[in-house]
Amino acid sequence: MAKKTKTTQPEQNLIDTNANLTSGQPAPFPESKPVKVKKAASAKNNQSTDNFPEALPVKETKAVSRKAKPAETLPPETSITELVTNIAAKKKKKPAEKSSAPIVLPVIQDTETVPEVHETLNPVEIYSRFSDFDIDLFKGGKHFKLYEKLGSHVVTHKNVVGTYFAVWAPNAQYVSVIGNFNGWNNGGHALNHRWDGSGIWEGFIPHIGNGEVYKYFIRSGSGELLEKGDPFALRCEEPPLTASIVADTYYEWKDQDWMAKRYQHNALDRPYSVYELHLGSWARNNESPDEFLTYNQIADRLVPYIKEMGFTHVEFMPIMEHPYYPSWGYQLTGYFAATSRYGTPQQLMELIERFHQEGIGVILDWVPSHFPGDAHALYRFDGTHLYEHEDVRKGYHPDWTSYIFNYGRNEVKAFLISNALFWLDRYHADGLRVDGVASMLYLDYSRKHGEWEQNVFGGNQNLEAIEFLKEFNKAVYSTFPDVQTIAEESTSFKGVSRPVYTGGLGFGMKWMMGWMHDTLNYFKQDPINRKYHHNELTFSLIYAFNENFMLPFSHDEVVYGKGSMLTKMPGDEWQKYANLRLLYSYMFTHPGTKLMFMGSEFGQTAEWAFDKSLDWWLTQFDCHSGMQEAVKALNSLYRNEPALYEKGFQGDSFQWIDGGNANDSILVYARKGHDAANDVVVVLNMTPVVRYNFRIGVTGAGQWKEIFNSDRKQYWGSGVDNPLPLASEAQGWHGQENSINITVPPLGAVMFKKV
Repeated sequence: MAKKTKTTQPEQNLIDTNANLTSGQPAPFPESKPVKVKKAASAKNNQSTDNFPEALPVKETKAVSRKAKPAETLPPETSITELVTNIAAKKKKKPAEKSSAPIVLPVIQDTETVPEVHETLNPVEIYSRFSDFDIDLFKGGKHFKLYEKLGSHVVTHKNVVGTYFAVWAPNAQYVSVIGNFNGWNNGGHALNHRWDGSGIWEGFIPHIGNGEVYKYFIRSGSGELLEKGDPFALRCEEPPLTASIVADTYYEWKDQDWMAKRYQHNALDRPYSVYELHLGSWARNNESPDEFLTYNQIADRLVPYIKEMGFTHVEFMPIMEHPYYPSWGYQLTGYFAATSRYGTPQQLMELIERFHQEGIGVILDWVPSHFPGDAHALYRFDGTHLYEHEDVRKGYHPDWTSYIFNYGRNEVKAFLISNALFWLDRYHADGLRVDGVASMLYLDYSRKHGEWEQNVFGGNQNLEAIEFLKEFNKAVYSTFPDVQTIAEESTSFKGVSRPVYTGGLGFGMKWMMGWMHDTLNYFKQDPINRKYHHNELTFSLIYAFNENFMLPFSHDEVVYGKGSMLTKMPGDEWQKYANLRLLYSYMFTHPGTKLMFMGSEFGQTAEWAFDKSLDWWLTQFDCHSGMQEAVKALNSLYRNEPALYEKGFQGDSFQWIDGGNANDSILVYARKGHDAANDVVVVLNMTPVVRYNFRIGVTGAGQWKEIFNSDRKQYWGSGVDNPLPLASEAQGWHGQENSINITVPPLGAVMFKKV
């Protein structure tokens, strides 16, 4: 068993240097400041007091240039004995005997340097970034910046550049660092086991730095030999290779304007239209379709495209390192490492920065619900069930053949919350969409009778996971109040997007899965049968304001034989495109924020395939480019009409004018903001029949102008419209005092506003 070594650094110095006692969290290590090299510590305490660099690359210190004193000239005939006698006499301040033949000693020129003397270092030096306060927070599950402590960090110790390693493996007998630098020798660089019961192994290895490939060699308590990647690695080898890489996240950000005003773009009363995408299949190299584009190459094409289409945010499917590409990124092994498939961490930062410079927010998919059982990753990390729950009824996910985090273990909670804050901190992410929340909330999720265990109250809710999600949201919003967390949650669990202090989980928004399923089921129906499914469209308004809902047409709806959004639509070719434009019009005018998966905006005909590019060649055809133009117009309408977003999560933002016309399959409703002058009246015709002289009630007297029509010819529609403003008449209709006569296009959406 490895010898326990106690560091001798004064406790008070550690606390003063690293801990912010006022905030209850350790003081952050600044990313923007260079490493300050200090002199070696005295032999008295044998402990460095160097600053901890966070991200700026460390450079070797140069030898110190010193001016030498001029050499003394002696008579050339002086003997060595006489010379020694002369020197001794000077020390005694006695005059020396002179010789008639002096010799000249070698002169050290002013330009020469005297090398700085370094202390001889051990292969692994005692060194720590942890204070006692850090350890207490870690053990209590309250240390949310563990990425500044655990993992690998290039530092200067005793005037020598090297790397500090720290890993949590409480049940290990022995831990060492192996890599190219030592020929993968597991006996050369053993880490020191902390004495405080934290289970952390740490040490400083001199003369290695960024770019070094490494793993941890672990001998478990049972004698099992393991080679594990670093759970806190900031970079990993590109799969199928599995080693970690010493790296930093230093980047000189140029998105200060966005960050200062981000609260305006992310507010719940602002337009929020999200374009969801998978970086590896949004586009590929035209000359080599099997090759990925780099983060920089993607930025050159993606950023201007999103800007042109008018989306306010993008959402990246998981970009953390994952070994199995067909998992789409949802089987993570490198929670703190941006995938190396597309480039470096700094290149991903530049991609995010370029979005910010164009006024576009970036949301990252985050997966705290499960992780894979790869031998090099978190599963049985130290030979025991360290990160996952040891009870298979709580620790194994049957649907995904993966493992579930132990949400009741403090160190695991600290790991996950630190990871969430890491992406918001280091990568300037504007939000996190949390995957698989429903699977976390229920002990019987996707389990048969006898495959799950009740909680202490006899229920099916996972109380530990619920408390974790509350703690996660409190940590995020207290640290980054201008971001949003979004739950992918498909059940009727109450208060998902309500504050923790009112008993909710604390998310900013929740996916409206029920609306999505009902809506798609309705639109799959042949128009002649839609009158029998009318309630599937109207039902959502019964519960639309119980949560802060996001309306998702995500990647899950265009895979596994479900067909593309276009092919879900019934009818001939023209009707398919008209139906899809009508569907999107309904989404953009329904209360809630919006999400659309890549390719759906131009009517991709094939299902999404993760291993190839979208079919961008389709956009050369009018039907597909027309769909693009319609989505672009809907985004513009959504951003510019306050009635569509100002009170999007409030019940008084929506008013039925006529929601009961099932026989004609027509819906009429109004969207409202703070000012009644901005009311928008929406008419949806779910059949291919043109309705002439169709009277609808309106919310006020005046001239009503058509501001959007999904049947316009530039959208590949038939061109049935209302070209001139319509004066309202004082004729009561649909319960309104005023009404107008309109023409309703086939399978079309038309919207009016007072002018």
